[in-house]
Amino acid sequence: MSRRTWTVAGALVILGSFGYLAWGGIGDNLVYFLTPTELMARGNDAVGEAVRLGGQVKPGSVQWDAEALDLRFVLTDGAREVRVHSKGAPPQMFRDGMGVIVEGSYAASGVFQSTSLMVKHSNEYQPPAHGEKPEMIYGDLPKR
Repeated sequence: MSRRTWTVAGALVILGSFGYLAWGGIGDNLVYFLTPTELMARGNDAVGEAVRLGGQVKPGSVQWDAEALDLRFVLTDGAREVRVHSKGAPPQMFRDGMGVIVEGSYAASGVFQSTSLMVKHSNEYQPPAHGEKPEMIYGDLPKR
C-alpha cells in the first residue's frame, strides 16, 4: 500500500472515532442540569432520566434518620418543589435553606431518587474544631 492510502485510512479511522463519540458515545452519558420548574415541565418524559437538579432546601422540610442514613427533603427554585430522597450521610454543611445540587432520577412516584448530593459553599476551608466529630454536627439535623 502506498503512503497516501495509509494516510487516508488513518484519517478515516480518526474521523470515525470522533463521529462515534459525538453521535452515540457521549450522548448516552450526558447528565442535564435542571431546576424543579424545568423538571416538572418535562412531565412523564422526566421519569427515569438521569439529571442534576439544583435549587434550595425548603426550610423545615429536612427529615434525617441517622441510623438508617436516610435523608428526605424538599428542593425548591421558588416556583416549584420536588421531594428528594437520598441514601447515605449528607455533606457536613447540609442545612435548611442552602443551595444544593442532587444527581439522580425522578421516579414515577413523584420523588427524586438522589445518588449524589452536593452543597453550595464558599471556597474557604475551615477544619473542624478540636474534638468536633461529624456525629455532633449531624445531631443538629431534624430527626424523623
